Amino acid sequence: MTDTLPDRLSLDPRSPFHDAALLQRGVGIRFNGTERTNVEEYCISEGWIRVVVGRSLDRRGNPMTMKLKGQVEPYLQDAAAAPPAAD
Repeated sequence: MTDTLPDRLSLDPRSPFHDAALLQRGVGIRFNGTERTNVEEYCISEGWIRVVVGRSLDRRGNPMTMKLKGQVEPYLQDAAAAPPAAD
């Protein structure tokens, strides 16, 4: 697999931007220089993330989300934790 991340990625399996194989590897998000763990969806080119707001649910049972704008820096968690390859 490649280490390039898509411009937009979502945790929701019903979304066209969902990629289960990539999410299985682990994707971390740095938003405005701060590590975020509650990100549901992100878009690098538009500069926003969607985060869960408390325990509230919408009428379909999905968590309520809020869109925040700023600098989005996604990275692969397995690539950050993996030691360098020995030659």
